[in-house]
Amino acid sequence: MMAFQYRALQADGAIAEGRMEASGRQDAFRQIEGRGLTPLSLTECAPAQPTQPASQVLSLRPKRVTARMLENFTRLLSSLLAAGVPLSRALVILHKEAAAPVAKEQWKQIHDLVVDGMSLADAMGKLPETFPRVYVAMVQAGEAGGFLDLVLGQIADFQAREKELRSKVLTALLYPTILLVLALGVLVFLLVFFIPRFQAIFAGFGAALPLLTQMIVAASETMRSYGVYVGLGAVLTGFLVRTWLASEAGRRVWERVVLRVPVVGHLLAQFAMARFCRMLGTLLGAGVPLINGLNVARKSIGNQVLVDAVANSIERVKEGAPLGAS
Repeated sequence: MMAFQYRALQADGAIAEGRMEASGRQDAFRQIEGRGLTPLSLTECAPAQPTQPASQVLSLRPKRVTARMLENFTRLLSSLLAAGVPLSRALVILHKEAAAPVAKEQWKQIHDLVVDGMSLADAMGKLPETFPRVYVAMVQAGEAGGFLDLVLGQIADFQAREKELRSKVLTALLYPTILLVLALGVLVFLLVFFIPRFQAIFAGFGAALPLLTQMIVAASETMRSYGVYVGLGAVLTGFLVRTWLASEAGRRVWERVVLRVPVVGHLLAQFAMARFCRMLGTLLGAGVPLINGLNVARKSIGNQVLVDAVANSIERVKEGAPLGAS
């Protein structure tokens, strides 16, 4: 069990504070809501540690909003809106209750933009390093349909599942990654230090070496002569590829390639379309016209290739074709 410190809003508007034990953050939120309270902040209680100098404490503070901060913000904003708290007031509460300076600054920036007349989705779109495109698109759909609290709750649940899945994947990849790094280290050591010692022995044979041995010796000579340049070239290539993938054209090519990967591409496409259908159904249920709902829901897909395909279907629907056939 984990210990949590919480602040919550009572039915009469008073602030309640307390401490509880739960198996996780979601369980703690359920317990708070089960007591008839609206959660404002939830902090995991860490064991006491020796006091550190202020310079060290400041250096350990995150410089950007972490996934946990964003999930906490999303879930608390959903709870506040569901409890009938106005959006501007909810943003003020979250801004004041934020523990990390970087989160406090960004929540205040969103609040100021909303107060100035900008929609919540547009305000979040001003901070792409914190709010992904799919996040902003789902918030836009929630604002269009009048069910923003429901959408924020779905986003928070999705973030929790994504974090759990990422943790499992990283745990599964940890051991193979360690083996790969060790294998590469041993290979470089053999090519740079071990193989050259045998070259004099090979030369004393006075006979042609097997093809495989010749390839190993050539690789050793290349590594010793041009290893630094190969490493710099690999780093430069990685940087250029990353920059290209960050561009619109590169992202489209990458997303198209991912969709063609066996098994994985099919699963990603199904997941994206399931999110699109769920969002479209919620929009239509809220009374949003079909064309408007399609235009808003397609932004929640996340994959630009699929977004373009849905856009083509929307054009056919505008021409009078049935949605299913389109």
